[in-house]
Amino acid sequence: MKILVCITHVADTTSKIQFTADNTKFDTTGVQFIIGPYDDYALARAVELRDQTGGKLTVLNVGEAETEPTLRKALAIGADEAIRINSFPKDSIFVAKQIANHAKEAGYDLILMGRESIDFNGGMVHGMVGELLGVPSFSPVMKLEVDGSTAKMAREIEGGKELLEAGLPLIAGCQEPIAEWKIPNMRGIMSARTKPLTVVEPSGDETQAAAVKYELPPAKGAVKLIDKDNVSELVKLLKNEAKVL
Repeated sequence: MKILVCITHVADTTSKIQFTADNTKFDTTGVQFIIGPYDDYALARAVELRDQTGGKLTVLNVGEAETEPTLRKALAIGADEAIRINSFPKDSIFVAKQIANHAKEAGYDLILMGRESIDFNGGMVHGMVGELLGVPSFSPVMKLEVDGSTAKMAREIEGGKELLEAGLPLIAGCQEPIAEWKIPNMRGIMSARTKPLTVVEPSGDETQAAAVKYELPPAKGAVKLIDKDNVSELVKLLKNEAKVL
């Protein structure tokens, strides 16, 4: 079985975010980058499925040269090969078209990715890739099993979960608890150095959206402590300052 996992290169959730150029560019100075957490779940499940069924596991990222350490980490976790499409990920449709154009040529049985990236949180790419390829797309997938040419899934829906079956090929946007994150061991780290990482140029540069400006959330205000017996003062503040009453 041929599996493709699409990963994002995102700032660690503990990083302090700043912007430059009049708040029009993300300042990457001193920022640690990681595989997107939801993509980590997709990759972990893909490694398990590859080990169960055989075949090849490829990881792909649309990004510039600075994303290669992230791809090497994915190789250390267990991917067989990596592909970097050499372009800044301009917007969701641009990324989706790059993935779809590559996948048309490669003929994957299963394409996994996170349900969304944690930088822009769009949650659109898996659906767009499915439309471009003409194959079904499901998200957010919490459980995935493959039996021959059939995938059995559990998908989170409002108020519960939905059990689904679909034939391969298909695309899944993954989230926990589909698998447990895998930490690279020393053997994986050493083998990742010699696994192939191929750089290809993007196919076209069409975009339909652009970030005009970024804004940080407002600073948190000071905390006001009210005596537990002073109910009238609490009600007054909730009404006049917090404006929740």
